[in-house]
Amino acid sequence: MVNGLQGKVALVAGATRGAGRAIAVELGRAGATVYATGRTTREQRSEMGRPETIEETAELVDRAGGRGIAVQVDHLEPERVAALVERIDAEQGRLDVLVNDVWGGDVYLTQFGLRLWEHSLEEGLRMLRLGIDTHAITSHHALPLLNRNPGGLVVEMTDGTDAFNAAYRADVGLFYDLVKSSVQRMARAQAHELRDLGGTAVAVTPGWLRSEAMLEHYGVTEENWRDALEKVPHFCISESPALVGRGVAALAADPGKGRWTGLTLSSGHLAKVYGLTDADGSRPDAWRYITEVEQAGRSADATGYR
Repeated sequence: MVNGLQGKVALVAGATRGAGRAIAVELGRAGATVYATGRTTREQRSEMGRPETIEETAELVDRAGGRGIAVQVDHLEPERVAALVERIDAEQGRLDVLVNDVWGGDVYLTQFGLRLWEHSLEEGLRMLRLGIDTHAITSHHALPLLNRNPGGLVVEMTDGTDAFNAAYRADVGLFYDLVKSSVQRMARAQAHELRDLGGTAVAVTPGWLRSEAMLEHYGVTEENWRDALEKVPHFCISESPALVGRGVAALAADPGKGRWTGLTLSSGHLAKVYGLTDADGSRPDAWRYITEVEQAGRSADATGYR
């Protein structure tokens, strides 16, 4: 996959941290020019209050061998998204990959285990705005540029496979459930609308992601994350953001990616198809594990699942 995306241009909307950052880095490693957007810069933090910045992401893209361009954008503001796409057009004249990764709802908005009428309405509606409206606004403005050349790819980042999300996710509640199922529906819709233009749209889900916030929540680092297993045994199936980043980059470089259009693909599935591994050399299949082990009430054991 080295230089498999040389000359290609990507927009990763929501590239400040987690999966978005890793996807931006791996697209860069494959040779792409990557516009990394988000709200948090070295001068200004978003409402999430996290320290990671889009400038750091762009520097990581550069270090990986690509070209990273950090642009502060609130994707809820259509005029700023329109200006971003105009800038990409002026500077590059093309857009080959759009990754809609904007989210921000799980850290401080989700109220786990509450029913609809118990959950804060204000925070629930904010979650819908952050997780759905941002994706629609970004695609609306970016797709005309992406469609200028056949072979474009849209990736809608979600949480959960089609099979897993077919049932209501009561543990996370209606608002979270609605965001993630809506994003999958958006991928199917865009797949239909792009098909006769030579474009592909998919939804992609990581597994149990060891994001910066998740590691901090469990009081561990990427180097010693297994120390969290004593308190959270099923964390044994977790994966670093690199796995889904590598999967999306491989998908973007695949001339036959159209065979997946409209589907929801997991990081574990992409790793298997493209022969990829996580940063530690393993190949975790989190969603199969969650279904067959965790939800089945079995003791935590990732043997055969990574």
